[in-house]
Amino acid sequence: MTTKQLASLATDTLADRAYQAIREAIVGGELRAGEKVTERGLAEQLSVSPTPVREAIRRLEQDGLLERTGPRSVKVSTIGNKAVEDLAEVHAALRGMAARFAARHVTAEQLDRLESTLGEADDLLIVIAQRRSDGLPIEKHIYQLFAVVDRFNDLVTACAGNPVLERLLEQTRVFSQPEARDLRWERIARGEEFGLTRWPNHRALLDALRAGDPARAESVALADVGEAIADLLHGAP
Repeated sequence: MTTKQLASLATDTLADRAYQAIREAIVGGELRAGEKVTERGLAEQLSVSPTPVREAIRRLEQDGLLERTGPRSVKVSTIGNKAVEDLAEVHAALRGMAARFAARHVTAEQLDRLESTLGEADDLLIVIAQRRSDGLPIEKHIYQLFAVVDRFNDLVTACAGNPVLERLLEQTRVFSQPEARDLRWERIARGEEFGLTRWPNHRALLDALRAGDPARAESVALADVGEAIADLLHGAP
């Protein structure tokens, strides 16, 4: 690999990091709708040169999260509820597609990793049920369960073996994983079984992947992610 190619690879990596950092700031509310930012200002905050920030901004403009206001300045877009729901619908469809592709390409080793991940979740569900019965705090274990579920979903996407699809999924994610976990916890804290009743869907998806059944894998994934996003978008009282 040439020096020029190595330099390009390093820039791409920095651009990816800048993209993620700015996107999380927008999704998390650190950068608010209508707020103006500059390439130089963002570069200084992220301690990188303007070049990767420029690339990150270009991608965020494509995502509809930033709007160009000048040659070197942008503002955070105002995204209405309808746009958020549209984005969620696209994300759900992509998750279904990822499951379909995964059923075609998953390896025995990947199936073992998925099975092991669900085993971790099963153990946590037992602990959560016991602690809840004993009147003990469960928040820590609930967050651990959410993290395991997120890891399972990411593994399914990786099984698809399609980097373009992975990138599109990240771009259409309505909530960051930490934000989604917080929203789920808010529901559970009110004494609900929020999210836990859908647990059989994950087993059903793994069964479909193990059987190499793309149609069934897609159907299960679509049903699960559709319910999950609907709960997060409309579940607040």
